[in-house]
Amino acid sequence: MFLMKPSFPLWRCDCPVQTLWSSPTPVRILRSAGGLLCEGPVSPLWSSCWEHELVLLEARSASLIKGRLVGALDAVLDSNARVAPFRILLQVPGSQVYSPIACGATLEEINQHWDWLEQNLLHTLSVFDNKEDIASFVKGKVKALIAEETSSRLAEQEEDPEKFREALVKFEARFNFPEAEKLITYYSCCCWKGRVPRQGWLYLSINHLCFYSFFLGKELKLVVPWVDIQKLEKTSNAFLTATIRITTHKKERDFSMFLNLEEVFKIMEQLADVTLRRLLDNESFDLDPGLQEPSQITKRDLEARAQNEFFRAFFRLPRQEKLHAVVDCSLWTPFSRCHTVGQMFTSDSYICFASKEDGCCNVILPLREVVSIEKMEDTSLLPNPIIISIRSKMAFQFIELKDRDNLVESLLVRLKQVHADHPVHYDTSQDDDMMSPVFHSTSMCSDHKFGNLEMVSSQNSEGSGTEKSPRLHPEALRAVFQQSASQSPDLRMSREQIKTSLWNDHFVEYGRTVCMFRTEKIRKLVAMGIPESLRGRLWLLFSDAVTDLASHPGYYGHLVEESMGKCCLVTEEIERDLHRSLPEHPAFQNETGIAALRRVLTAYAHRNPKIGYCQSMNILTSVLLLYTREEEAFWLLVALCERMLPDYFNRRVIGAQVDQSVFEELTREHLPELAEHLNDPSALASISLSWFLTLFLSIMPLESAVNVVDCFFYDGIKAIFQLGLAVLDANTEDLCSSKDDGQALMILSRFLDHIKNEDSPGPPVGSHHAFFSDDQEPYPMTDIADLIRDSYEKFGDQSVEQIEHMRCRHRIRVLQSHEETTKQNVLRVVTPEVSILPEDLEELYDLFKREHMLSCYWEQPRPVALRHDPSRPYTEQYRIDAQQFAHLFQLVSPWTCGTHTEILAGRTFRLLDDNVDHLIEFKAFVSCLDTMYNGEMSEKIKLLYRLHIPPALTENDQDSQSPLKNPLLSTSRPLVFGKPNGDATDYQKQLKQMIKDLAKEKDKTETELPKMSQREFIQFCKTLYSMFHEDPEENDLYQAIATVTTLLLQIGEVGQHSSSSSGSCFQEWGEEPQASEPSAEQDSVFADSDTGPTSQDSMACPEQAEGNWTVSLEHILASLLTEESLVNFFEKPLDIKSKLENAKINQYSLKTFEMSGQLQHELKQDSSSLMRRACDTKVQTTVSGAVSP
Repeated sequence: MFLMKPSFPLWRCDCPVQTLWSSPTPVRILRSAGGLLCEGPVSPLWSSCWEHELVLLEARSASLIKGRLVGALDAVLDSNARVAPFRILLQVPGSQVYSPIACGATLEEINQHWDWLEQNLLHTLSVFDNKEDIASFVKGKVKALIAEETSSRLAEQEEDPEKFREALVKFEARFNFPEAEKLITYYSCCCWKGRVPRQGWLYLSINHLCFYSFFLGKELKLVVPWVDIQKLEKTSNAFLTATIRITTHKKERDFSMFLNLEEVFKIMEQLADVTLRRLLDNESFDLDPGLQEPSQITKRDLEARAQNEFFRAFFRLPRQEKLHAVVDCSLWTPFSRCHTVGQMFTSDSYICFASKEDGCCNVILPLREVVSIEKMEDTSLLPNPIIISIRSKMAFQFIELKDRDNLVESLLVRLKQVHADHPVHYDTSQDDDMMSPVFHSTSMCSDHKFGNLEMVSSQNSEGSGTEKSPRLHPEALRAVFQQSASQSPDLRMSREQIKTSLWNDHFVEYGRTVCMFRTEKIRKLVAMGIPESLRGRLWLLFSDAVTDLASHPGYYGHLVEESMGKCCLVTEEIERDLHRSLPEHPAFQNETGIAALRRVLTAYAHRNPKIGYCQSMNILTSVLLLYTREEEAFWLLVALCERMLPDYFNRRVIGAQVDQSVFEELTREHLPELAEHLNDPSALASISLSWFLTLFLSIMPLESAVNVVDCFFYDGIKAIFQLGLAVLDANTEDLCSSKDDGQALMILSRFLDHIKNEDSPGPPVGSHHAFFSDDQEPYPMTDIADLIRDSYEKFGDQSVEQIEHMRCRHRIRVLQSHEETTKQNVLRVVTPEVSILPEDLEELYDLFKREHMLSCYWEQPRPVALRHDPSRPYTEQYRIDAQQFAHLFQLVSPWTCGTHTEILAGRTFRLLDDNVDHLIEFKAFVSCLDTMYNGEMSEKIKLLYRLHIPPALTENDQDSQSPLKNPLLSTSRPLVFGKPNGDATDYQKQLKQMIKDLAKEKDKTETELPKMSQREFIQFCKTLYSMFHEDPEENDLYQAIATVTTLLLQIGEVGQHSSSSSGSCFQEWGEEPQASEPSAEQDSVFADSDTGPTSQDSMACPEQAEGNWTVSLEHILASLLTEESLVNFFEKPLDIKSKLENAKINQYSLKTFEMSGQLQHELKQDSSSLMRRACDTKVQTTVSGAVSP
């Protein structure tokens, strides 16, 4: 039966909140005396509950065996993974075909669906004459309800919106997340627990990986936050060759599926990477606007994001560059006299081309260089061609472009915008002599020509009135401090001339600007070493720093002028490192080179304060200054720090650590013997980290290391990976025989120190590791050209896409490693100061962190102060606000006070918030809990006392304005102490002695707490009454606290009278204050209330008497100690483990209930009942990788 749309508009009406409507799918069933049977062999798997002319309510068979059999069949065979135990069917009159339109997990839920149908739908069907029309209308109505409930942008963007809506409804019903938890995609899969598979559904949302299964009568829910995932990898088990393994803290879970495993793994990687960078890496968060709106992420967005990141990494473009289109096409390559098949990539400011065959031909065309984009006549030989002309009098012909008209139109719009933002001035006075070795820059404006380049500073870009502008060095330092070769100068110069000639020939055929054809031939020329005279220019072209240079005339000079003379921590660090930068080179043995280096580093720190200055930037910049002018070196440094080595130069050097982790994986893959010998991966990282941070400049002779930099500017980080592997490969035998890390370090350092460059025209520069060269026997030399050639031949098969995938996967490990380090440091600081067991302290830390994360998941973007901040001290990186603290207080505090709990949590937060920034850290939270669980009675009472005086108790406290009115607080009740024999005796003598003893101990206390007023004391009593609720000794505790309360009220009144008798009112009576002092036999605190002066004074100054009612901590503590039941209550051992177990289960439930607004009135009820309801709502759900049994 096909579903039909209703013949008239649907009406809107309210339906049950927990409705789970099902898309009407035809099911053929047979009726028999035993009920409704599935078509085929008679087997009563369903039974009828209620019937209507058109609808039928059914329940699963009550038989345990049959019910479990049906559940197992559903999980294995049915694509929905589970059929609910109750369902409503729509029957077609006169047919055996039924369509399920609703299902429910409980009888109450399905009854709600049935009632809704009767009230809103069934009684309106009399307007139809044809029963088939009725059935079609009901189906259409149900489908409309499903669409209305789940209408969202997510569903509309999926390939199959209807199936996605159904999955979204089930996801929301099964896991009860807030609406902000967007579902990205879902897959049918198996979750393996040991060797037992559980068939079910895998749901991937923006913050969680979720799995649901119903198998053999058991329901299984698994919820794993992406932020808890420490490792994602593809592996295999005894039954399957490919599974996805997810590793969290102390847990591993394997997932398998017959289809889409690669797709699922890729999406998991992307979601985990995006979430970790959003929540744990503030530096990436601030630089990537896409991370700041997680609710907008969809499956398509993830695919586009991955493609965008690959595009920027492949062509090494700026981070802010956004990919617009990828189009299949062919490019005319004149050097091969044919069209090369590939893809065109268009972005905000670039048109790029990459051939299908890796390395065959790549082209980068900045729109700034483009003069025109024109369509040519469409022919059979040149289908859909366009011509792109650039300023260096070259043209690029693209053919076989689909949707050519729209492509050209969008390119022309962006071209116009780029030229409007950066106007171009043409210089036609000189012809572009392709045979000349002189380069023309990408900007033909003004004096921007390579070979005769005038420094563009603020003088020529912002006017001539710049007398205070800094004087920049006009040329590369190498040209000024040229060193002559000491051996075979003629031979070395002839080699240099040969290289220059080869490059000039290449420029004629392939182009000499940034828009040149980049082929395998140019890679071979780079591997041989770029000639000294061309090195700086080619670095600018390969990195595309020349485009930034031409687009920002005068920018560097302006930065230098602004940053000069300013002193801060960054400038102090720069000054310390200036003389450590290539000290062996004469250019940095005088003030000329030092001053240029200072200006470049200071200007960059001023441009990018998030990076500022990091060690190794001085070494890189000093080498750049040797081969380029000062402004060019600045823009090369920008390209290095912001594009080519992303996240390398920040406080935590995340990027360098990620690449170290990738390098370890490549070592295991290509050099398994060596990897097996190096059991500790950190040993390799300690050796090779400087290779990546300084591009081998700090551990290799300069004349050899610059060849490595040549390869890096052309091939990116891939060149460093493969050269590092080549170094390890050349020393594998020695490293495998090394006994420790120190010996391995010496082997590698000695090898790198003896790498020579036969083609260098200058003399060798002193090595950083010359102390390793004091060998009795000469160490063999290795030529850098041979080492680079070996690296390309043996390890050059890694593509940019493979490296980016590995970076994504290893970034998860690195960030989680930092999180684990933070956790261990916090626990190491806190553990000695509390009595909570270390394992319980670790659980508390996880709960504290998760509470912080839950607010990041579903609430509005939080202020910077509330986000995770890795730059802060370890103990302050995670902090929570008052609302988050209230949640944790309800979950783990032993002082649950029913509706009073929320008020007590607010007071506790204000007490712990010492600096009044409305945030508290983990240490303060745990210290408070430690007092509640493990403190002595006096410490607990002192904490309670402090919670009821300022600053914890404020004038605006929501409960402080409603004083407790209870007859138990009446002071008219006689103060008696019950004896076992029934006699009543006056208790004043014992109380006198107790107060005297406390007065003696008073001097021993560190800080005297202020006395408690009557209003504060009333709140203190109210808290005690609330704490005793549902205690097994509740009645005894109430009687005891009534006695103590009465006693303390009388103490306060006696003290009030005593204070009044010695106050200013006595002076009005003309009496000396000493006259009212009692004798030695009578304590003033317990003076009889019926004495004349006291009663008259209290009557004479009622306002003052009322204001002086106070009671001290010592009074309260001494009074409580007189009641055994109260002492037992505060000294009984408390079990924190059970609280932690319940908190792990209910933390999500409490947050989701609050977010959905379903339990606003219940938040004021007893927290224990709230926990029970939350527990009932989430059936055996476990968070962070733990699966219910």
